[in-house]
Amino acid sequence: MAITSSAKKAIRASARKRVFNVRRKNAIDTAVKNLRRAVREGKIAEAKKLLPEAYKAIDKGAKTKFVKKNTAARMKSRLTLLVNKVSRK
Repeated sequence: MAITSSAKKAIRASARKRVFNVRRKNAIDTAVKNLRRAVREGKIAEAKKLLPEAYKAIDKGAKTKFVKKNTAARMKSRLTLLVNKVSRK
């Protein structure tokens, strides 16, 4: 258990940040999962509609430093490649 007041404050701060981080992670995971499901089921129009939503969730994660900038760019790139690959067929 924390003894110093600064350690106690750090515990409170990390608990507060955890709530936002979990919320951000769920938003990203849900958006990506929905997009991948649409691609898997062959719903190309729906996948193209879900792509900006996934971008939005990933960009918000990068803005709040939940994910690094390059990680966010890589995620967006891979999702775009996935959608483009299916739409070309």
